[in-house]
Amino acid sequence: MQAARLVEGSLQILDVPAPEPGFEEALIRISSSGVCHSDLHLARGDWMGVSGIEVLGHEAIGVVEALGPGAERYSQVGDRVILGLGGTGGGYWCGACEFCLQGEPRHCAQTQGIMGTFAEQFCVWAKSLVVLPDSVGDEEAALACGGLTAYGAVKKLFRNQVPPGRWVAIIGAAGGLGHYAVQIAKALGYKVVGVDIGADRLGFVESLGADVVVSADDALEAVPQKIGRGGVDASIVFSAAMAGFTLGFRLLRPKGLFVAVGLPPTSDGNIELNPFEFFMRDATLIYSAVGTVQDMRELVDMAAAGQVKTHVGRTGALSELDDIFEELQSGKYVGRAVIDDLAN
Repeated sequence: MQAARLVEGSLQILDVPAPEPGFEEALIRISSSGVCHSDLHLARGDWMGVSGIEVLGHEAIGVVEALGPGAERYSQVGDRVILGLGGTGGGYWCGACEFCLQGEPRHCAQTQGIMGTFAEQFCVWAKSLVVLPDSVGDEEAALACGGLTAYGAVKKLFRNQVPPGRWVAIIGAAGGLGHYAVQIAKALGYKVVGVDIGADRLGFVESLGADVVVSADDALEAVPQKIGRGGVDASIVFSAAMAGFTLGFRLLRPKGLFVAVGLPPTSDGNIELNPFEFFMRDATLIYSAVGTVQDMRELVDMAAAGQVKTHVGRTGALSELDDIFEELQSGKYVGRAVIDDLAN
């Protein structure tokens, strides 16, 4: 089968042996695979301490082709499924530790990630699969991580006493994750301030239904004026630039909630907070990453109901993956890129 591999830091498309499903695993014939910004970071070696990566891709839609021993309890041959749950923690979890029981399986000591969906076939733990209705097309592959990550971040608002009807700033609202968050937050009843840079991107955010759209360059002055209050109740930062973290924090009203999602390159340095400003805002700071199988089921239901849709800014063949990475890094397209030739 054809698959993407990193060979001494160089991305190559190779002919490799097809995998065979192990215990409780399903073999998936992949139809489409989303290109996530984290795939770009991994391919470019942007994150200190993350090395030895050979396979890439963790968002996909496909059809169950074969089952390993025990997998028949969770999946059936012929099921059309979405797989992903994010690159971290989506491939296996014990289900019995404190983190699993709290709905945070990515912190499980036995957790295993999903990585390697830039391939024609892929084996995955069958418990992590969610069956798709026909109304959710193959172009929605990026729901598996991008959409799920945005959904998990918006759900953190409920858990941290920010109810629907409150103002939420989404930093990086035109991006691969941010554009999902705008749709999800609006569907759940929040008032959304979409923040990005550039007329085209801001126009795109407006088309998604954001209540207020502002450029990051003048957001600190514009947001209080446009919403008629001192700041937003919560900021969700999808930006992969450290400046986005600073902006998200400074847009908060007192007692606001700051939800970090983006992972800037290590070379960007650390988050910096002025202790006095932190004291004055008395903010709650949390991080949000991916989600659970139940979250994925709920998100699929939203997609089937037309409440959330992937904006596909680029499609291409597996052989074009390196070009797609370059375009993603330069911000050439908004929304997501999807590799769509894997089932051909």
